[in-house]
Amino acid sequence: MENVESDERIKRKGEDEEEEKKIEQFFALIRSFREARDRRKGELNEMEEKKRKKRKKIEDEQSSWVPTFRPEDFNEEIEFRRPPLIFPCKRREDKKVKDQENDGDVNLNLSL
Repeated sequence: MENVESDERIKRKGEDEEEEKKIEQFFALIRSFREARDRRKGELNEMEEKKRKKRKKIEDEQSSWVPTFRPEDFNEEIEFRRPPLIFPCKRREDKKVKDQENDGDVNLNLSL
């Protein structure tokens, strides 16, 4: 009987050891996932920080110069390569034609 009990104890110890190993592997796996997650978060935070610094640097550079104009800048005559295109306005021509027609005629417009 003692042999049977000792065999059972040995089996239980073996099963307990296997279960302990599985538990240790499980927690080791969880630890490795957490480490990987934290490492990735750190990388993303570093990338964001670099982007912020770059944006801030660009903004600082852009706001440093303010243009100023002086009268001397506008004293020179500008020479165009060709004359500017001026299109005649149709409304003006219509008014001129109506004015010419109405110059010698009687006003036929009704008013109250």
